[in-house]
Amino acid sequence: MEKRELNSLKNNPHSKMSLAGFLIALGIVYGDIGTSPLYVMHSLMVGNGGLSKMSTNFILGSVSLIFWTLTLVTTIKYVLIALRADNRGEGGIFALYTLVRKRAKWLIIPAMVGGATFLADGMMTPAVTVTAAIEGLKGISFNNNILIHNQTQVIIITLIILSTLFFIQRFGTQLIGRAFGPIMLVWFAFLGLMGMYNISFDWTIIRALNPYYAFELLRSPINIRGVFILGSIFLATTGAEALYSDMGHVGRSNIYTSWPFVKICLLLSYLGQAVWLLRVKDNAAMQAMDSMNPFYQSMPANLRVFGIFLSAMAAIIASQALISGSYTLVSEAIKLRIFPRLKTYYPTNFKGQLYIPTVNSIIWVVCLFIVIFFQNSENMSNAYGLEITITMLMTTILLHQWLLMKRFNRLFTSLIIGFFFVIESIFFVTNSSKFIHGAYITMFIAAVLISVMFIWRYGDRLMDDNTFRSHFASLLAFKHQLNDLRKDPSYPLYTTNLVYLTKVHDGYRIKKNILYSILDKRPKRAEVYWFVTVNVTDEPYTAAYSVETFDTDYMVSVQLYLGFRVDQKVNVYLRQVVQDLMASGEIKTQPQKYTTIPDRQVGDFSFVLIKEVLSPDTKISNVKKGIIRLRLLLQKFISPANWFGLSYSDVLEERVPLVLGKVSLNRLRLVRKDSSALRDIPIDQPIDDDDDE
Repeated sequence: MEKRELNSLKNNPHSKMSLAGFLIALGIVYGDIGTSPLYVMHSLMVGNGGLSKMSTNFILGSVSLIFWTLTLVTTIKYVLIALRADNRGEGGIFALYTLVRKRAKWLIIPAMVGGATFLADGMMTPAVTVTAAIEGLKGISFNNNILIHNQTQVIIITLIILSTLFFIQRFGTQLIGRAFGPIMLVWFAFLGLMGMYNISFDWTIIRALNPYYAFELLRSPINIRGVFILGSIFLATTGAEALYSDMGHVGRSNIYTSWPFVKICLLLSYLGQAVWLLRVKDNAAMQAMDSMNPFYQSMPANLRVFGIFLSAMAAIIASQALISGSYTLVSEAIKLRIFPRLKTYYPTNFKGQLYIPTVNSIIWVVCLFIVIFFQNSENMSNAYGLEITITMLMTTILLHQWLLMKRFNRLFTSLIIGFFFVIESIFFVTNSSKFIHGAYITMFIAAVLISVMFIWRYGDRLMDDNTFRSHFASLLAFKHQLNDLRKDPSYPLYTTNLVYLTKVHDGYRIKKNILYSILDKRPKRAEVYWFVTVNVTDEPYTAAYSVETFDTDYMVSVQLYLGFRVDQKVNVYLRQVVQDLMASGEIKTQPQKYTTIPDRQVGDFSFVLIKEVLSPDTKISNVKKGIIRLRLLLQKFISPANWFGLSYSDVLEERVPLVLGKVSLNRLRLVRKDSSALRDIPIDQPIDDDDDE
């Protein structure tokens, strides 16, 4: 079968290195990691017992740990290595999985675990960033009026901001997105300038870049948390995975040019906060201050209001980037057939912008719950980061396979990947203490997501088990019957083009229930019978098809090849296929007598979707049967018509029994009514009401 191109998708115009690309990268990629200065130093201070417990060596060691974490994990692993593992310019754990999935079937496990934990941990990002930003307003005077007096007001304002943010998703965020880059440019510049301002009081803070201070802090008794201090240090690099996932939106080259600027600004901010802590650590007034955050207190008083406002804007941008990234991640999982087909909308013409109501509602509810449950950013940061360490570990496993696939030196690859695996394992162990502080909430969400992925994927495999060959039949064997049916005037014309969305296997075998629907259940006479298979390709933006007409003009098998980031608008694509086949003379034109379209040559379409129901006659293990039942239960909440772009098409859903395994039927034997054999058969006697009288 010849492979033909559908309407191709153009590459992102901002993927090439440019000033516009630089600004967009700032707005999209660095929202999470860029807001880390809001709470990292505060978390370190609180975790060690407060400002009064902060010593010079503790502060130097903390900044040293932050610097080397950003360097080793973010810069080397993600910027220098992971960004090379792109799938036609797309990044993220699912894009990486598509590159290596042919190497081993078990690689689906780290992909599912990594994707689920990334989503689960990301649900806390909007809550913690917006809460931390609004907390900076508490007690601040505006025209001699204090607008926010207590934490209750902080919570209420945070809930309002988050609810508004999730509400506007349905309308698209194209206009808001254009402002993200410039705002984040101002944000990072502000971080850098405030850092330089504080560093100017003590330039010797630069010595903190020496790794000696990092190692010394990990074994020093002044660090009361020991190695578990890395749980707070890890907060400085939580956006590294998002940096890789968002590569497709901005291009690798723009990340390469923007990351040095971002890293320098972040480092200056951390160094500046460290200098401020060194200056005030013995100040009794500061020690007595309730909920003191070094990020806000280190600003000059006349710039604090502007800094708080800017941090609130950066927090909203970080939240928006997380929400949009969640849509993209779920969409990729759906197209890789490891997640249920959720209804997806495309509110604007902006490339890659989509809206999934179910995902939006779930994240919104979880974010509000997290804000209400944890009450403040300090408690949130204590529970934040565990799941993302799991995501990083899963990415490392897949990166190892990618490096081996690229035939890098095996020893060198093992040493590099082993190094990162050890570091991230240490982060995982140190972050595991957060489980009892609230991370069990996001871990539970991750477990639910993993379960849904497993049930959907494995249940799909069981339902489409090719080993049950008795459930399949070749289209070629029914070629003549379909021809006779379409010519039989005793049956009314059901439709001009009858379309079944089904997987066509080797030898043109399809499930028998498709043919049963056409010939047995209700004979459906049509001019052309279409059997359409949607194949999701490893390349993100493939848009092609191939056809087989079986030397007829009434049977067509279409294989659609769509990238995992391409909208599955089957109705639109199929009309192009029809027009192409008519132009080549492979099928006849279908002139319409009654139509609003002049010279219309394409007839009407009817789509039949088969909905399988597990039959009681199924003979497989109880475990497999339970997985299929759960898979079908999930399917009840999903409309395949919406997913395949058939919302406004003529669609018929037919229920058919799903029978798996070897089924043995009991045969009846005929006995005469007066036969003596009938008396040997035990029969329950009916109750005679008269016997009770």
